[in-house]
Amino acid sequence: MDEAHGIRVLEVSGSPRERGRQYGAGASDLIAKAIGYYSEALAAQTGMAWHEIVESAAKWLPISERVAPHLVEEMRGVAEGAGVAFLEILTLNVRGEFVYSHQARGAGTAAHHDERDAVDGCTSFFLTGRASGTGHTLVGQNWDWRTLTGATTLVLRIVQDPLPTIIMQLEAGQIGRHGANSAGIALNANGLGGSFGSEIGVPQTIIRRLVLDHHDLAGALKTLVKTRPHIASNALLAHRSGYGIDLETTPHGVDWLFPDAQGAIAHTNHFQASVPPQLAGHYRPVSADSLLRLPRVRAGLERVASARDAHESLALVRAAMSDHLGYPEGVCTHPDTSAPHLTQWSTLLSSCVDLTTGEYRVAPGFPCETDYELLPWNLYDGPGDSEHDDTGAFRTPHIAADQH
Repeated sequence: MDEAHGIRVLEVSGSPRERGRQYGAGASDLIAKAIGYYSEALAAQTGMAWHEIVESAAKWLPISERVAPHLVEEMRGVAEGAGVAFLEILTLNVRGEFVYSHQARGAGTAAHHDERDAVDGCTSFFLTGRASGTGHTLVGQNWDWRTLTGATTLVLRIVQDPLPTIIMQLEAGQIGRHGANSAGIALNANGLGGSFGSEIGVPQTIIRRLVLDHHDLAGALKTLVKTRPHIASNALLAHRSGYGIDLETTPHGVDWLFPDAQGAIAHTNHFQASVPPQLAGHYRPVSADSLLRLPRVRAGLERVASARDAHESLALVRAAMSDHLGYPEGVCTHPDTSAPHLTQWSTLLSSCVDLTTGEYRVAPGFPCETDYELLPWNLYDGPGDSEHDDTGAFRTPHIAADQH
């Protein structure tokens, strides 16, 4: 199958180093594409050579080893499995932090410095109780980022006993981004932007993975509240019980939103709970279209409450996430073909996870064109409940966008 019309799915297990090696080997071609893209894009953006970028990314290694040594070990395994340098994998995991720090220094020769270059622009949602139409708890998002990185996305299932099993959608080489785990905890995240100084903080890929490494909701919440990130990010945390909270996290503090009276949360790429004092008086949203997307997605998601069954609920979610007001930007973002090729921006993938049933669905590419497809695993499958080939090795099937 042509991967341009689907997404790779991969399962790994074992010790952190072993998981990393399996991941690196199973996605080596995608990791090579990711390195190729960022070596070109970041060089154009900063005026730095790839080896200089990689050396600069090493500044996040000490704090990563301190807060998550098992994840650094996993990254080392990814590098071994993919046949690339460890610091290249670390760079893929701190690409947002690197760009943020570079912009904060005002360094480089790039003519264009857009704060959005450091953060993913996403539209996330949470629906529970009346808001979902079925009483189920649904979470998901449109993941918007550089169009060319769509060729490097994959879905990864990580079996890591005694920690929870995790399903995530991410860029090849990264060890954390968006997903859910076998304890019924889900995390969706959006970039926020804003300048908060230069002190080294924990990379977002590490924080997000640590959240999903928790069996208990309180521990996951504490990770988001107590960890000092390097860059601001919005985290929508949800649990199969129907609990949901949206946390706007910055290097200097956290603010939060709870679901509305219907049981819904929607978030885009601007501060909603409050504007941090460090930005007060001069705050500009990282993406102007965030102010357009939020009311549109809220209005679309309100219609989900009228669903009579799970099929209709999913269809109404898809309709909400396919909104095109503001085209080519909007809830469902398409590339602006007048923009430089390396910086064109679009929706890479849309997800919808039913935390009540454990069904995890993704729509690779634009949700307006692609149905949500069920992944080959349920969140609540046991460690051994996965597909194998005749030799016992894990298979890496693909989910086609046009299969029904």
